Amino acid sequence: MKLRTVSLDDKYGLSEGRVFLTGTQALVRLTLMQRQRDLAAGINTAGYVTGYRGSPLGGMDREFGRAKRFLDDHHVKFHPAVNEDLAATAVWGTQQINLFERAKYDGVFGMWYGKGPGVDRSGDVFRHANMAGTSPNGGVLVMAGDDPACKSSTVPSQSEHALIDANIPILNPIDVQDLLDLGIYGWAMSRFAGLWVGVKCITDNIDTSGNVDVSPDRVKIVLPEFEMPDGGLHIRWPDVALEQEERLHRHKLYAALAFARANKLDRVTMDSSKPRFGIVSTGKAYLDTMQALEDLGIGPAEAEAIGIRLYRVGMPWPLEREGIREFAEGLDEILIVEEKRAVIENQVKEQLYNWRADVRPRVIGKFDEAGDWILPSAGELTPARIARVIAARIRNFHQSDAVEQRLKFLEDKERMLERAVPSISRTPYFCAGCPHNTSTNVPDGMEAAAGIGCHYMAIWMNRNTSTFTHMGAEGANWIGQAPFTDREHLFVNIGDGTYFHSGVLAIRAAVAAKVNVTYKILFNDAVAMTGGQSMDGPLDPAIISRQVRAEGVQRVAVVTDEPDKYPTGTDFAEGATIHHRDDLDQVQRDLAAFPGVSVLIYDQTCAAEKRRRRKRGTFPDPDRRVFINEEVCEGCGDCGVVSNCVAIAPKETELGRK
Repeated sequence: MKLRTVSLDDKYGLSEGRVFLTGTQALVRLTLMQRQRDLAAGINTAGYVTGYRGSPLGGMDREFGRAKRFLDDHHVKFHPAVNEDLAATAVWGTQQINLFERAKYDGVFGMWYGKGPGVDRSGDVFRHANMAGTSPNGGVLVMAGDDPACKSSTVPSQSEHALIDANIPILNPIDVQDLLDLGIYGWAMSRFAGLWVGVKCITDNIDTSGNVDVSPDRVKIVLPEFEMPDGGLHIRWPDVALEQEERLHRHKLYAALAFARANKLDRVTMDSSKPRFGIVSTGKAYLDTMQALEDLGIGPAEAEAIGIRLYRVGMPWPLEREGIREFAEGLDEILIVEEKRAVIENQVKEQLYNWRADVRPRVIGKFDEAGDWILPSAGELTPARIARVIAARIRNFHQSDAVEQRLKFLEDKERMLERAVPSISRTPYFCAGCPHNTSTNVPDGMEAAAGIGCHYMAIWMNRNTSTFTHMGAEGANWIGQAPFTDREHLFVNIGDGTYFHSGVLAIRAAVAAKVNVTYKILFNDAVAMTGGQSMDGPLDPAIISRQVRAEGVQRVAVVTDEPDKYPTGTDFAEGATIHHRDDLDQVQRDLAAFPGVSVLIYDQTCAAEKRRRRKRGTFPDPDRRVFINEEVCEGCGDCGVVSNCVAIAPKETELGRK
């Protein structure tokens, strides 16, 4: 058999068939597919993608950047934004193109991306833009990146409720293929209903990969029969706020529901001839439920004996009513399995509330009849927990020794895993050579507050750093503390990426409040936390110095590992001083004694980014290396204490550990 010739460009260049994609690459491919579908339909569209990176969407700019030639060929513009709400406003603008003359395209389909906190901060523009609507040949997807297990965030996130508050329908994919399919459905729904459409993105569907079908005509869109109001559902100008609200609540959301039903976004995936026990789930929780059923040994035959019916929800909000009612008919009990706070559960209960008591199934979700928290909204659901709940509910309908034996095996395994405590617990630390390892130190007796970024890890180290804020508000909490404490001064760490994102406003607020604070702006020439990307606009220490000086900061100092690297005539702010990092302690003491707001710009390139650039040959490779002579070393460990460097490795010698 002749093997197919495969190229790395296939993921974007292959016009149809199957390719191997990561979740992030699927989002790139999605934009290309939408353009192809539009051309096939005789519509000349363009695409616009913008947002702000953050896990699990931290690699968006990298993947879209690598695909630039394919994007250009398909008239898709990628534009990493300064922050999330400005990005959302830019996407809003794409839907306004055809309100005016001189539009170059029949429409622009938009994609916004951002982490959970970015969804939160963009609520105002989401509400305005969604009420305004989308263009008939445009449409908007909101790629909401959530971190339910809080593995790389300051707080766990669940974007559904923020999107619901803005009346944005939500699609919840289960894997990479589903990400593509629901993305196509999402843009079609957005165009049909005049709504922005959210897509839930988590590690399990973004930081994963799969062999997927990328044929542009794979998804067959069905436009439902729906009675449109005068003027339709789309964006217009001029428009009136109360008319927008009326259109949204009376027509647009119902158009989305009609679209979901016509295209079977919610469907029964397992059934039995005499169903009694129903399970409803969505997204990752649906896959976990499938795994739980498999772990319990419940296949088609066992499901038939028990009377199980399984409903996979593609659009958890708003929940399509007719489908869930048809699913519920004849059931004795429905178990709702969903992560975090309930979304589907409350809607199911609302839909079934007026059913007669003798035909209405019992609905179990986060809590059971006794009030026990069986599927917690805190933490992350696992297949093992779901399996325990399913097994317990099944006992009401069916006794199975096989299921009980599998459950016992699962519980024994979980107990063993809980007892398996790692011999070494490693707290995350700065990389070897990280500039934050030096810059986040403060003089003895002084205190600092942390900010968002890699330097957040300073709170775990012995350097008098405590508390933090959300991104961009670094130091604003000190404004509220300062009038009510005898503490006279605080250092506040803020990364250069955060400064450019929104943090400069916190400095402005501190100046306006006349508090004594020193902002340490940690300029490391890369957005290291999300992969070492470059800044989303022009920024360097000289620019920062002039900006903060113009904001009213009276004292600015620059500390760097290479004071001589600035060319003669570099346009630093008037009065700004340049220092070697060896003088950091004294510079900080001087700034702490300065009344009002002062700024220390610590300029040293990210160590991880240095290593990346050296591999590419774009950064000098030093001809010197530091090492410890084992014949001189006394094994005191002082090198580790002083340097705080994770790259120091012990060596066993005849004379002991060195």
